Amino acid sequence: MVSEKDTRGRGGLPGVLKGLATTARTALRPTHTAEYPDVAPELPPRSRGVIALLEENCTSCMLCARECPDWCIYIDSHKETIPASTPGGRERQRNVLDRFAIDFSLCMYCGICIEVCPFDALFWSPQFEYAEVDIRDLLHEKDRLGEWMRTVPPPPALDEKAAEPAEVAAANRPARGTGLVAGGGAARPPRTVRPRVVREELE
Repeated sequence: MVSEKDTRGRGGLPGVLKGLATTARTALRPTHTAEYPDVAPELPPRSRGVIALLEENCTSCMLCARECPDWCIYIDSHKETIPASTPGGRERQRNVLDRFAIDFSLCMYCGICIEVCPFDALFWSPQFEYAEVDIRDLLHEKDRLGEWMRTVPPPPALDEKAAEPAEVAAANRPARGTGLVAGGGAARPPRTVRPRVVREELE
């Protein structure tokens, strides 16, 4: 009669050999793990890494700061008088950006500021390697935000079968009233006037 101890001993050796075979087979396969930071990861084109600022496009409208749910955008500006470009013209005023800062220790990367910016001054950059030892260094001023612009990928190409963008269609539309002025374009066709029907004729 075979004891329970002998059964366990004979069944354990094939199990160990099977495990070693699995280990050896796996060790010979090429790895699929990216050895970061030696190998840079392949990020999707619309990755939300850091927000870049194009300072020339910013008009200090404060729309991004007002819509930010975390209140992590700080903007300071002042008004500057521009002299008239023609004699007898009026002077104009424009906003000059003094400070634009984003505190990435508070930012939740929702992208609302980029979506609501009417002048395309904010962009997503896929860069994510800006960790700091001190949390106060996560407050990026406009100079550092401007440096991220060189890492912003170009916009994707438009679909050939897509509809024409509204901005392009509005720019290609002829000016209002061009057909009414003599020599300003094609003449408007004459308007058809329907004759009035008198009630007495119907009776």
